Amino acid sequence: MASVAKEWREIPGRYNLIGSKCTNCGKIYFPSRDFCPVCRRKSLGKMEKHNVCRTGEVFTYTVIYDAPDCNNRMKPYAAVMVRTDDGVMITGQLVDVDLGAISIGMRVRAVLRKLDADGASGVIHYGFKFVPDN
Repeated sequence: MASVAKEWREIPGRYNLIGSKCTNCGKIYFPSRDFCPVCRRKSLGKMEKHNVCRTGEVFTYTVIYDAPDCNNRMKPYAAVMVRTDDGVMITGQLVDVDLGAISIGMRVRAVLRKLDADGASGVIHYGFKFVPDN
């Protein structure tokens, strides 16, 4: 389980899809990394923040019919792997779509959505999900 401090530090990256780009080889990562696993030492000090493209296409997907108790309200739901227009692979939930209409290559975009809340008057947690890009 992630610490509260770590979760709050990662919020800007999660909310804004901020990753990192290696200025040595040009590879983009999400979530961000401190060094490029391709360039290794050559990337030290050469990683910069990068706004990952919010649009892309479904690379692969699955429909979840049986989920843990915490996700009972959502099932069935679609989990997708999206290849963004700048080549980054991101996994997430595809919402606002007929599950039978999902297809490989379907255009999607990332949106900010409520994920859950800590009770009726607690902290609300937000994150990105994908929707069809019509």
